[in-house]
Amino acid sequence: MRTTVFFIFLFTLLAYGQKAKVTTGRLERFENFKSQFVDPRHIDVWLPDAYSEKEKYAVLYMHDGQMLFDPENTWTKTAWEVDSCAGKLISEKKTRKFIVVGIWNTGQKRHPEYFPQKPYESLTQVQKDTVTAQLRRAARRNDYFNPVSDQYLKFLVTELKPFIDKTFSTKANRKNTFIAGSSMGGLISVYALCEYAEIFGGAACLSTHWPGTFATENNPVPEAFVAYLNTHLPDPKTHRIYFDYGDQTLDALYPPLQKKVDEVMKARGYTEKNWITRYFPGENHSEQAWSKRLDIPLEFLLTTKHL
Repeated sequence: MRTTVFFIFLFTLLAYGQKAKVTTGRLERFENFKSQFVDPRHIDVWLPDAYSEKEKYAVLYMHDGQMLFDPENTWTKTAWEVDSCAGKLISEKKTRKFIVVGIWNTGQKRHPEYFPQKPYESLTQVQKDTVTAQLRRAARRNDYFNPVSDQYLKFLVTELKPFIDKTFSTKANRKNTFIAGSSMGGLISVYALCEYAEIFGGAACLSTHWPGTFATENNPVPEAFVAYLNTHLPDPKTHRIYFDYGDQTLDALYPPLQKKVDEVMKARGYTEKNWITRYFPGENHSEQAWSKRLDIPLEFLLTTKHL
């Protein structure tokens, strides 16, 4: 595990200056985007074919930006291939026109930036110590673990979004602003929707990493997340949420945890009109798996209905 984490970090450094290639639309990169809340990082903005300042576009913010577009530019040699999926949906008029903002992670700080902060802060000190110990055993931390996701979301909402809305021709309202990610990116997406319900109209959370750590026994995190959702989920009349999960590799941890979340969704009034949870038997925890089903959440969130 430790070797894998180091390799990911090293590849990110090597790929940092390489421009991703897309098969549809075009990509604009803003290098080392500065923030007063988080470390600088690249921002990749995908614009569909025939993008025009004369039109207005919905916006999808996605985490792990370096894994979204070009498989030759990622450490796994696989990518979400968001450009292909989004371009096809738009051309077939299955979604409204939209742009994609890919927010790069910064390697070592990915986990604390994506870990929902308020649920963590609800833990006792003993439980927080347990989280740190579990992350150390998984070679994800050397120091004491402290999430900084509230800072990450402040960067996204108060710095990045205003820049995107000023620079591109966007529909800046909640009904046209969405957020998406996988694994820890799924966690931070649903957390963003809860914390900034006035900003985001929907979230897509693929293979959401409900354990938070990489242990199933004596892990206080899933219950803390469920308790947080029970009191913080936004109004189902104005928001849409998509979850999914497989059952192979890391996804094997998720089925029982997602079922607990689904019960909360039902209790809070979510129905098939505004919420989907999909189970994909045999699918694993990878960009390749997420790429195969990305069209489902994109069409669900960015439907041409209810504009």
